[in-house]
Amino acid sequence: MNLALGVLRGRYPGRGAALVSGETHLDREALAISVARAAGGFRALGVLPGEPVLLIMRNSLELAVAWLGAVHAGAVAVAVSGRLAEADYRHILSDSGARYALVDESFVEARKVFVAIAVALPAGEALAPFEADADTPAFCLYSSGTTGRPKSVLHAHRAGSVVGEAFRMLGLSVGDAVLTTSRFSFAYGLEHGLLAPLAYGVTSVLIPDWPDAASVLTAVKKHRPRALFSVPTMYRRLIAEPAERLGALREVRYFVSAGERLSPELVKRWRDATGGELLNLYGMSETFCACMMTPPGTSDGLRTGTPFPSAEVRLEAGVLWVRHPALARAYANVPNETAAQFRDGWFCSRDIFVRDAQGYYIHQGRSDELVKIAGQWVWPTELEEAALSAAAVGEAACVAVADGDGLHRLALFVTARGADDAALAAARACEELPRHKRPKWVRVVAELPRTPTGKVQRYRLREMLERELRPSG
Repeated sequence: MNLALGVLRGRYPGRGAALVSGETHLDREALAISVARAAGGFRALGVLPGEPVLLIMRNSLELAVAWLGAVHAGAVAVAVSGRLAEADYRHILSDSGARYALVDESFVEARKVFVAIAVALPAGEALAPFEADADTPAFCLYSSGTTGRPKSVLHAHRAGSVVGEAFRMLGLSVGDAVLTTSRFSFAYGLEHGLLAPLAYGVTSVLIPDWPDAASVLTAVKKHRPRALFSVPTMYRRLIAEPAERLGALREVRYFVSAGERLSPELVKRWRDATGGELLNLYGMSETFCACMMTPPGTSDGLRTGTPFPSAEVRLEAGVLWVRHPALARAYANVPNETAAQFRDGWFCSRDIFVRDAQGYYIHQGRSDELVKIAGQWVWPTELEEAALSAAAVGEAACVAVADGDGLHRLALFVTARGADDAALAAARACEELPRHKRPKWVRVVAELPRTPTGKVQRYRLREMLERELRPSG
């Protein structure tokens, strides 16, 4: 069962475009021919079955063909973001042991690191698909690195058989189009922007360069997708655009959000601006496929959703454990973390959840983000939600930082919406909280540091304040 062959055949094969980028439309037949030739090109390079191939490329038709071609040839496709730090690239180069990399000319910093193994993919004769079994490695994802170096997550060909359960819940099928702003180098983008559309006969609209509000609105107006898959940060940026530019969004039926927590405030602002409902989607690099989603008509900004049929979940002391057909077996090269989070076919997400009376799961935060202040446990997200209630605050993130006595205290970082004093507004909003939950420090930043998937890099905020507090001299 070759994953590439499986999704190209599709469960619901249809005619028309499989992938669209700008003015270029690539139908399923043409894509299949290009993929087989790309597989032949990899074989001509000397790429062996099971060997990793790094793909640091724009989110383009060329990346789609190269990724599927590598899997078709039996290699391990490793799409990597073009926006990583040099240290992360050097780590991935060493960690993967790759001999070959395809690197777009536009990613100058990446080319410096991968210059010794950067190659051009030669035109090859069409290659028959590699005969893989369900557990043969097919592709690798590098985790987003919110707390440190990215970790390698290896997935097998069986992952292709369970992609796109969100599509099924939304009723997406042949003739529909979707637009996914996340890149193929991340599970969210790879599943919903490439593999699930192919499997379901849905057209995927690609934005090759890093998307901003303007390019998303242009693509929505031009291609009229039935569903938009994006992240809360992008949805915030979209509704910051002039109201007259948002008209095309009213023709989109479904808006799906993943990568970070939604908030009731954003859900309300989105509904007021577009008339649409933001639906929460939850997944992780380790399961590859999304695990749960808020069903249409039930979103309140708090509910994460209900599990998809293929996902088994359980709570241990509030921590979510997941078992899924696409679950990776381990992290590569980090045995201690593998032992801590992978157990008997289950994965410990380290995310804290509760279930409400209707059976919906509600994300509370990360178990490794809990901090004890004055002998009492505090969720940093409580401060963030309090700060976001202030009209002057655009975004908020809270971290624990040691003070001069070595005791943990809370630091709140906010971005300003307009010219108002966001720091003062955030501090006043937090005055309603118990004293031990109020921040010791409030800082305004131009933007919150994020991973390429949109997740806040809290460790960088902590480092920022620690540098400020460090005694001079």
